[in-house]
Amino acid sequence: MKGKVIDSQTSIAISNVSIIHNSKGKRVFSDEFGYFEVNSKGNYLFESIGYNTITINIDSEDFLIVQLISKPSELNEVVINANHIPTTLKKSVTTTNIITQKEIELGNDINISQALNRTPGVFMQSGALNTNRLTIRGIGSRNLFGTSKIRAYFKDIPLTNGSGETNIEDFELNTISQMNITKGATSSAFGAGLGGTIQLNPLNAYLNETSTNSELTFGSFGLFKSTLNFNHGISKNSFRGVYSITNSDGYRDNNDYNRQTFTLTSNHFIDDKNELTFLGSYVDLKAFIPSSINQDTFENNPTAAAFTWAQAQGFEDSQRGIFGLSWNHTYNPNIRQVTSVFTSFRNGYEPRPFNVLDENTFAYGVRSRLIGDFQLLEKPLKYTIGGEFFKDRYSSKTFENLYQNFPAGTGSVQGDELSNFVEYRKYFNLFFEVNYELSEKTTFVAGLNYNQTSYDLEDNFPTSTNNVDQSGQFDFNGILSPKIGLSYLVSDNVSIYTSFSQGFSPISLEETLLPNGQINNELKPETGWNYEIGTRGGIFNNKLQFNLSVYRLDVKNLLVARRTTQDQFIGVNAGQTLHDGLEISLNSNLINKESFTLNGFFNYSLNNYKFENFVDGDNDFSGNDLTGVPSEIVNTGLDFATEIGFYANINFQHIGRQPITDSNSLYSDSYNLTNLKVGFRKSFSGKLTFDVFYGLDNIFDEAYASQILINARGFGGSQPRYFYPGNPINYYAGLNINYQF
Repeated sequence: MKGKVIDSQTSIAISNVSIIHNSKGKRVFSDEFGYFEVNSKGNYLFESIGYNTITINIDSEDFLIVQLISKPSELNEVVINANHIPTTLKKSVTTTNIITQKEIELGNDINISQALNRTPGVFMQSGALNTNRLTIRGIGSRNLFGTSKIRAYFKDIPLTNGSGETNIEDFELNTISQMNITKGATSSAFGAGLGGTIQLNPLNAYLNETSTNSELTFGSFGLFKSTLNFNHGISKNSFRGVYSITNSDGYRDNNDYNRQTFTLTSNHFIDDKNELTFLGSYVDLKAFIPSSINQDTFENNPTAAAFTWAQAQGFEDSQRGIFGLSWNHTYNPNIRQVTSVFTSFRNGYEPRPFNVLDENTFAYGVRSRLIGDFQLLEKPLKYTIGGEFFKDRYSSKTFENLYQNFPAGTGSVQGDELSNFVEYRKYFNLFFEVNYELSEKTTFVAGLNYNQTSYDLEDNFPTSTNNVDQSGQFDFNGILSPKIGLSYLVSDNVSIYTSFSQGFSPISLEETLLPNGQINNELKPETGWNYEIGTRGGIFNNKLQFNLSVYRLDVKNLLVARRTTQDQFIGVNAGQTLHDGLEISLNSNLINKESFTLNGFFNYSLNNYKFENFVDGDNDFSGNDLTGVPSEIVNTGLDFATEIGFYANINFQHIGRQPITDSNSLYSDSYNLTNLKVGFRKSFSGKLTFDVFYGLDNIFDEAYASQILINARGFGGSQPRYFYPGNPINYYAGLNINYQF
């Protein structure tokens, strides 16, 4: 009788699981791909370090899928798949952080930044629910609007578009079971992004279970959210659908937010060699934009929107969908292939004070890789080899915004067309990585990624004396990014690791356009070498888990967005930055009794990021602090739970000051935030569970800037608008009901 053991949240196969017949005592183990075989019917005990032990009755010759639930207190033992080679986090040679579903639930389920910002080295600034900028180890801080230079995937589906821009904040948090964050230019299999990679793992459907879950949340600033979650699974097939609707008036003027999402996942274990997984997500969003404000307004009237954005009633209206199908095929006990095909679209309409943007994106692609293992000199070697192809078509039109020609309160009015572009953007990655166990304690890792990117631009706006045809082509030279790492187990629970690797960030097509309409083929993509040494593990009988890393990221060909008009930027290679940092992560199981548990965590990031060589026009900023990155970040907190159902957690966050201008003539103030959440959870008859909760964010009502617009310029004699005010003290409360049929 055959079966397979997988992680219940990620579906990653778990190797070396101990499977013991309860009465006969005979023991077998799952292989590298999670497969096992037993010869007798009966009850079997499934045990694996880092996972809860379960008992399964095997009484049929049908192929069996066994799902194990990971222990949050033993994350270093959990199997990860950051580079498509399953390995325990303890043996990884990269700094990878796992944000579990439990950690996501520590805060509110409205804003993803709370979960991300508890991870050392990661910082998401959030000017509004639809206005965010994510940085990892300082990479992406120079992007003025949104997130770039960081790659993100929803399982195997790219969330990063053809210009290197990423958007993850629109996804429903209740559909995510786990976030894996690989920091630095260390991910061969995911495109060797300069800042790192974020992989969102969707909440899988559970086998042999039918349940429904409903949650209602309300709170400050007119917040109302409703979520419906349905799961149905039998022995080999399972489906999960999640629908949510979120509405908020926002803290500021012109700050309304309305979002609907629908997410579907399904798993199908066809036989002992074939698995199919489907993933689909749709988001419909309409959110108004208050934009940034100047210092006087920030200090005296933080609820105000920027004047022109309020007059134009600027907003974004978008619909976004992603769909993917994955096939996992096992050829033999030593080799399997995983192939995913995907497509995505986004339609957006955004009236801004300076124009109206109408844009559409359609993308498609495929990822495929072989994963295998064999013996080399009587030592196990694991490998993956594969590729990814991605292509998207991005069309954009801009129109005059005539709001000033109409009575106040009318809002944006679309006028004549100003531009009409179609971009074709494509790339392919080829990657290869090996994990070779030199001994029982030492693992050697080597990887290689090759990327080829190109753009084609069609300018469909009529040529005139005021407009030149900007059509053209931009081809990057192929980029080869190597990676080498070494991991050593000092003891059963403690490891040290080191790695050095190279990564890059592509140039967006907009950055290549010159004011005269020509494409600048002299631009070079930013590249960087990442050097790192660290240690992770557990001590005091695994009551204290730790992760410490020291790194240097040396970035060359620094790309500067030089502003020429209010809505026009050109890209310039202006120098080099040096990112030296220290990251510490501590998680402690302080008390672990049946009646009471108490856990604590402490995360610290020290960021010493400098312009090593930075000359922009007549200005020499060499030696200055890197703009838009805090000097340090501290996150610490406690959470407890009681046997009778009460639970609570408190989280303290300190954000150091950050330079606002390249000249370092202006810095933002440091600030401290404290958030609290309490609740009561009770089950009835093992089928019905109620969960009532109340949260309070920024409980000391600190005034702070939640996002900074670096190097802002004033137009028409106005002050520069650097600041996005953060929310004052605010609450949320709700009820979650789960019923298992």
